[in-house]
Amino acid sequence: MKPKIFIDGEHGTTGLQIRSRLAARDDLAILSIPEAERRNRDMRASMLSEADIAILCLPDDASREAVAMLEGKNSTRIIDTSTAHRVHPDWTYGFAEMEAAQRERIERARLVANPGCYPTGAISLTRPLVAAGILPADYPVTINAVSGYTGGGKQMIAQMEDPANPDHIDSPYFVYGLPLTHKHVAEMKTHGLLDRKPIFSPSVGRFPQGMIVQVPVFLGDLNGSPTLADLHNALEKHYAGQSIVEVVPLAESAKIARLDPTELADTDRMKLYVFGTEGQGQANLVALLDNLGKGASGAAVQNMDLMLGRAH
Repeated sequence: MKPKIFIDGEHGTTGLQIRSRLAARDDLAILSIPEAERRNRDMRASMLSEADIAILCLPDDASREAVAMLEGKNSTRIIDTSTAHRVHPDWTYGFAEMEAAQRERIERARLVANPGCYPTGAISLTRPLVAAGILPADYPVTINAVSGYTGGGKQMIAQMEDPANPDHIDSPYFVYGLPLTHKHVAEMKTHGLLDRKPIFSPSVGRFPQGMIVQVPVFLGDLNGSPTLADLHNALEKHYAGQSIVEVVPLAESAKIARLDPTELADTDRMKLYVFGTEGQGQANLVALLDNLGKGASGAAVQNMDLMLGRAH
Protein backbone atom coordinates (compact mmCIF):
# COMPACT_ATOMS: atom_id res chain seq x y z
CA MET A 1 0.00 0.00 0.00
CA LYS A 2 1.31 3.45 -0.88
CA PRO A 3 2.05 5.76 2.06
CA LYS A 4 -0.51 8.55 2.38
CA ILE A 5 0.88 12.09 2.41
CA PHE A 6 -1.20 15.13 3.38
CA ILE A 7 0.14 18.64 2.84
CA ASP A 8 -1.77 20.86 5.25
CA GLY A 9 -1.42 24.27 3.62
CA GLU A 10 -0.66 23.01 0.12
CA HIS A 11 -1.88 26.25 -1.45
CA GLY A 12 0.82 28.42 0.16
CA THR A 13 4.28 28.98 -1.33
CA THR A 14 6.05 26.11 0.45
CA GLY A 15 3.05 23.80 0.09
CA LEU A 16 2.79 24.45 -3.64
CA GLN A 17 6.49 23.72 -4.06
CA ILE A 18 6.18 20.43 -2.18
CA ARG A 19 3.04 19.49 -4.13
CA SER A 20 4.88 20.18 -7.38
CA ARG A 21 7.84 18.03 -6.30
CA LEU A 22 5.53 15.12 -5.48
CA ALA A 23 3.33 15.44 -8.58
CA ALA A 24 5.25 12.89 -10.62
CA ARG A 25 5.71 10.42 -7.75
CA ASP A 26 3.76 7.18 -8.29
CA ASP A 27 4.96 5.68 -5.02
CA LEU A 28 2.81 7.98 -2.86
CA ALA A 29 -0.89 8.58 -2.30
CA ILE A 30 -1.41 12.33 -1.97
CA LEU A 31 -4.37 13.45 0.14
CA SER A 32 -5.67 16.86 -0.84
CA ILE A 33 -8.24 19.46 0.23
CA PRO A 34 -9.72 21.86 -2.33
CA GLU A 35 -8.49 25.42 -1.82
CA ALA A 36 -12.03 26.57 -0.99
CA GLU A 37 -12.09 24.10 1.94
CA ARG A 38 -8.61 24.80 3.25
CA ARG A 39 -10.00 26.28 6.49
CA ASN A 40 -12.52 23.46 7.01
CA ARG A 41 -11.34 22.20 10.39
CA ASP A 42 -13.22 18.89 10.28
CA MET A 43 -11.91 18.07 6.81
CA ARG A 44 -8.36 18.95 7.86
CA ALA A 45 -8.65 16.82 11.01
CA SER A 46 -9.86 13.86 8.95
CA MET A 47 -7.01 14.17 6.45
CA LEU A 48 -4.44 14.60 9.22
CA SER A 49 -5.67 11.44 10.94
CA GLU A 50 -5.72 9.44 7.71
CA ALA A 51 -2.20 10.40 6.61
CA ASP A 52 0.92 8.39 7.27
CA ILE A 53 2.89 11.64 7.09
CA ALA A 54 1.38 15.11 7.40
CA ILE A 55 3.50 17.99 6.12
CA LEU A 56 2.42 21.23 7.78
CA CYS A 57 2.92 24.33 5.61
CA LEU A 58 1.15 26.73 7.93
CA PRO A 59 1.73 29.76 10.15
CA ASP A 60 3.02 28.92 13.63
CA ASP A 61 -0.33 29.02 15.45
CA ALA A 62 -2.06 26.97 12.77
CA SER A 63 0.73 24.38 12.96
CA ARG A 64 0.29 24.11 16.71
CA GLU A 65 -3.45 23.65 16.14
CA ALA A 66 -2.82 20.88 13.61
CA VAL A 67 -0.48 19.08 16.02
CA ALA A 68 -3.12 19.38 18.75
CA MET A 69 -5.67 17.75 16.40
CA LEU A 70 -3.42 14.70 16.30
CA GLU A 71 -2.87 14.42 20.03
CA GLY A 72 -3.09 10.75 20.98
CA LYS A 73 -3.05 9.64 17.33
CA ASN A 74 0.51 8.44 17.01
CA SER A 75 -0.02 6.72 13.67
CA THR A 76 0.45 10.04 11.82
CA ARG A 77 3.99 11.33 11.60
CA ILE A 78 4.51 15.06 11.15
CA ILE A 79 6.90 17.36 9.31
CA ASP A 80 6.32 20.97 10.39
CA THR A 81 7.75 23.65 8.10
CA SER A 82 6.80 26.53 10.44
CA THR A 83 9.02 27.93 13.20
CA ALA A 84 6.70 26.63 15.92
CA HIS A 85 8.71 23.56 16.94
CA ARG A 86 12.26 24.09 15.71
CA VAL A 87 13.83 24.38 19.16
CA HIS A 88 11.32 22.13 20.95
CA PRO A 89 13.10 19.23 22.70
CA ASP A 90 10.46 16.70 21.61
CA TRP A 91 10.97 17.45 17.93
CA THR A 92 13.79 16.21 15.72
CA TYR A 93 15.49 18.94 13.73
CA GLY A 94 15.21 18.13 10.03
CA PHE A 95 18.69 19.05 8.80
CA ALA A 96 19.97 15.61 7.81
CA GLU A 97 23.57 16.70 7.19
CA MET A 98 23.84 18.68 10.43
CA GLU A 99 25.79 15.87 12.10
CA ALA A 100 26.52 12.20 11.52
CA ALA A 101 23.58 10.80 13.51
CA GLN A 102 20.93 13.28 12.34
CA ARG A 103 19.83 11.30 9.31
CA GLU A 104 19.04 8.28 11.48
CA ARG A 105 17.19 10.46 14.00
CA ILE A 106 14.97 11.77 11.23
CA GLU A 107 14.35 8.27 9.89
CA ARG A 108 13.05 7.16 13.32
CA ALA A 109 11.24 10.34 14.34
CA ARG A 110 7.52 10.90 14.53
CA LEU A 111 7.87 14.68 14.89
CA VAL A 112 10.28 16.51 12.55
CA ALA A 113 10.77 20.28 12.50
CA ASN A 114 11.85 21.40 9.04
CA PRO A 115 14.66 23.99 9.27
CA GLY A 116 14.34 27.61 8.21
CA CYS A 117 16.18 28.78 5.10
CA TYR A 118 18.46 31.32 6.80
CA PRO A 119 19.24 28.95 9.72
CA THR A 120 20.12 26.12 7.33
CA GLY A 121 22.91 28.28 5.91
CA ALA A 122 24.05 29.69 9.25
CA ILE A 123 24.01 26.40 11.16
CA SER A 124 25.83 24.63 8.34
CA LEU A 125 28.76 26.98 8.99
CA THR A 126 28.83 27.45 12.76
CA ARG A 127 27.93 24.01 14.10
CA PRO A 128 30.84 22.08 12.53
CA LEU A 129 33.35 24.65 13.77
CA VAL A 130 31.97 24.71 17.31
CA ALA A 131 31.86 20.90 17.36
CA ALA A 132 35.49 20.81 16.18
CA GLY A 133 36.55 23.16 18.98
CA ILE A 134 37.57 25.93 16.57
CA LEU A 135 34.74 28.43 17.01
CA PRO A 136 34.17 29.28 20.68
CA ALA A 137 30.52 28.80 21.65
CA ASP A 138 30.53 32.31 23.14
CA TYR A 139 32.00 33.95 20.03
CA PRO A 140 30.08 37.12 19.01
CA VAL A 141 28.70 35.65 15.78
CA THR A 142 27.21 37.93 13.15
CA ILE A 143 25.11 36.56 10.30
CA ASN A 144 24.42 38.61 7.18
CA ALA A 145 22.12 37.16 4.56
CA VAL A 146 20.13 37.90 1.43
CA SER A 147 17.18 35.83 0.21
CA GLY A 148 14.97 35.69 -2.83
CA TYR A 149 11.60 37.32 -2.22
CA THR A 150 9.64 34.05 -2.44
CA GLY A 151 10.79 33.40 1.12
CA GLY A 152 8.23 35.98 2.24
CA GLY A 153 5.34 33.90 0.89
CA LYS A 154 2.42 34.93 -1.31
CA GLN A 155 2.08 38.34 0.30
CA MET A 156 5.65 39.40 -0.45
CA ILE A 157 5.56 37.82 -3.90
CA ALA A 158 2.57 40.01 -4.71
CA GLN A 159 4.26 43.07 -3.21
CA MET A 160 7.38 42.53 -5.31
CA GLU A 161 5.76 41.45 -8.58
CA ASP A 162 2.52 43.45 -8.84
CA PRO A 163 2.96 47.22 -9.36
CA ALA A 164 -0.78 47.66 -8.77
CA ASN A 165 -0.51 46.21 -5.28
CA PRO A 166 -1.15 49.02 -2.74
CA ASP A 167 1.83 47.71 -0.74
CA HIS A 168 4.08 47.34 -3.78
CA ILE A 169 7.78 47.19 -2.94
CA ASP A 170 9.79 49.07 -5.54
CA SER A 171 13.24 48.56 -4.00
CA PRO A 172 15.82 46.41 -5.79
CA TYR A 173 17.04 45.27 -2.37
CA PHE A 174 16.07 45.95 1.24
CA VAL A 175 17.22 45.09 4.75
CA TYR A 176 14.66 44.11 7.37
CA GLY A 177 14.60 42.61 10.87
CA LEU A 178 16.06 45.89 12.08
CA PRO A 179 15.07 45.47 15.77
CA LEU A 180 17.30 42.32 15.83
CA THR A 181 14.45 40.12 17.05
CA HIS A 182 14.03 37.85 14.01
CA LYS A 183 12.24 34.59 14.83
CA HIS A 184 15.08 32.52 13.32
CA VAL A 185 17.65 33.65 15.89
CA ALA A 186 16.68 31.06 18.52
CA GLU A 187 17.04 28.30 15.95
CA MET A 188 20.44 29.56 14.84
CA LYS A 189 21.66 29.75 18.44
CA THR A 190 20.35 26.35 19.55
CA HIS A 191 21.32 24.21 16.56
CA GLY A 192 24.42 26.27 15.80
CA LEU A 193 25.69 25.26 19.27
CA LEU A 194 26.12 28.91 20.24
CA ASP A 195 25.96 30.21 23.82
CA ARG A 196 25.24 33.78 22.69
CA LYS A 197 22.49 35.01 20.43
CA PRO A 198 24.02 35.89 17.08
CA ILE A 199 23.38 39.27 15.50
CA PHE A 200 21.32 38.46 12.43
CA SER A 201 20.84 40.95 9.60
CA PRO A 202 18.53 39.56 6.87
CA SER A 203 17.73 41.18 3.55
CA VAL A 204 15.71 40.52 0.41
CA GLY A 205 16.74 41.01 -3.21
CA ARG A 206 14.64 41.41 -6.34
CA PHE A 207 15.06 37.81 -7.47
CA PRO A 208 12.59 34.99 -6.78
CA GLN A 209 14.76 32.16 -5.45
CA GLY A 210 18.25 31.85 -4.03
CA MET A 211 20.15 32.78 -0.90
CA ILE A 212 23.55 33.75 0.45
CA VAL A 213 24.33 33.50 4.18
CA GLN A 214 27.61 34.98 5.48
CA VAL A 215 29.38 34.50 8.82
CA PRO A 216 32.56 36.65 9.00
CA VAL A 217 35.12 35.79 11.70
CA PHE A 218 38.44 37.08 13.08
CA LEU A 219 40.80 34.11 13.05
CA GLY A 220 42.82 35.41 16.00
CA ASP A 221 39.73 35.25 18.19
CA LEU A 222 39.09 31.60 17.36
CA ASN A 223 40.61 28.71 19.30
CA GLY A 224 44.16 28.04 18.13
CA SER A 225 44.20 30.96 15.67
CA PRO A 226 43.32 28.67 12.74
CA THR A 227 44.20 29.26 9.11
CA LEU A 228 41.70 29.35 6.26
CA ALA A 229 42.77 25.80 5.47
CA ASP A 230 41.97 24.72 9.04
CA LEU A 231 38.42 26.07 8.73
CA HIS A 232 37.98 24.45 5.35
CA ASN A 233 39.32 21.10 6.56
CA ALA A 234 36.90 21.12 9.52
CA LEU A 235 33.94 21.77 7.23
CA GLU A 236 35.10 19.21 4.69
CA LYS A 237 35.52 16.53 7.36
CA HIS A 238 32.11 17.32 8.85
CA TYR A 239 30.27 16.93 5.55
CA ALA A 240 32.19 13.98 4.15
CA GLY A 241 30.14 11.07 2.84
CA GLN A 242 27.03 12.86 1.61
CA SER A 243 26.07 14.52 -1.66
CA ILE A 244 23.88 17.51 -0.76
CA VAL A 245 26.25 19.87 1.06
CA GLU A 246 29.37 20.66 -0.97
CA VAL A 247 32.41 22.31 0.60
CA VAL A 248 34.00 24.18 -2.29
CA PRO A 249 37.81 23.74 -2.50
CA LEU A 250 39.85 26.71 -1.29
CA ALA A 251 41.67 27.01 -4.61
CA GLU A 252 38.35 27.26 -6.45
CA SER A 253 36.97 29.79 -3.96
CA ALA A 254 40.07 31.96 -4.38
CA LYS A 255 39.26 32.38 -8.08
CA ILE A 256 35.70 33.62 -7.51
CA ALA A 257 35.25 37.36 -8.09
CA ARG A 258 31.54 37.48 -7.23
CA LEU A 259 28.94 35.07 -5.87
CA ASP A 260 25.47 34.88 -7.42
CA PRO A 261 22.71 34.13 -4.87
CA THR A 262 20.59 32.52 -7.62
CA GLU A 263 23.22 29.95 -8.69
CA LEU A 264 21.49 27.07 -6.90
CA ALA A 265 17.90 28.17 -7.59
CA ASP A 266 15.64 25.18 -8.35
CA THR A 267 18.07 22.75 -6.73
CA ASP A 268 18.13 21.06 -3.31
CA ARG A 269 21.87 21.41 -2.84
CA MET A 270 24.01 23.76 -0.76
CA LYS A 271 27.55 25.04 -1.28
CA LEU A 272 29.85 26.22 1.51
CA TYR A 273 32.82 28.51 0.98
CA VAL A 274 35.74 29.80 3.03
CA PHE A 275 36.81 33.17 1.64
CA GLY A 276 39.72 35.35 2.71
CA THR A 277 43.42 35.95 2.21
CA GLU A 278 45.82 33.72 4.10
CA GLY A 279 47.79 35.69 6.69
CA GLN A 280 45.27 38.54 6.98
CA GLY A 281 43.56 37.12 10.07
CA GLN A 282 40.01 37.19 8.71
CA ALA A 283 37.64 34.77 7.00
CA ASN A 284 34.19 35.00 5.53
CA LEU A 285 32.25 31.75 5.78
CA VAL A 286 29.49 31.61 3.17
CA ALA A 287 26.58 29.28 2.43
CA LEU A 288 24.82 29.33 -0.95
CA LEU A 289 21.43 27.63 -1.35
CA ASP A 290 17.90 27.97 -2.73
CA ASN A 291 15.60 29.42 -0.08
CA LEU A 292 12.77 27.22 -1.41
CA GLY A 293 14.99 24.19 -2.08
CA LYS A 294 17.34 23.04 0.67
CA GLY A 295 15.95 25.99 2.62
CA ALA A 296 12.33 24.77 2.63
CA SER A 297 10.46 22.44 0.27
CA GLY A 298 13.46 20.41 -0.83
CA ALA A 299 14.38 19.71 2.79
CA ALA A 300 10.79 18.73 3.59
CA VAL A 301 10.70 16.17 0.77
CA GLN A 302 14.11 14.88 1.81
CA ASN A 303 12.87 14.43 5.38
CA MET A 304 9.71 12.72 4.16
CA ASP A 305 11.74 10.23 2.15
CA LEU A 306 14.03 9.53 5.11
CA MET A 307 10.99 8.91 7.33
CA LEU A 308 9.63 6.51 4.70
CA GLY A 309 12.93 4.64 4.54
CA ARG A 310 13.79 5.83 1.05
CA ALA A 311 17.39 6.70 0.36
CA HIS A 312 18.03 10.42 -0.21
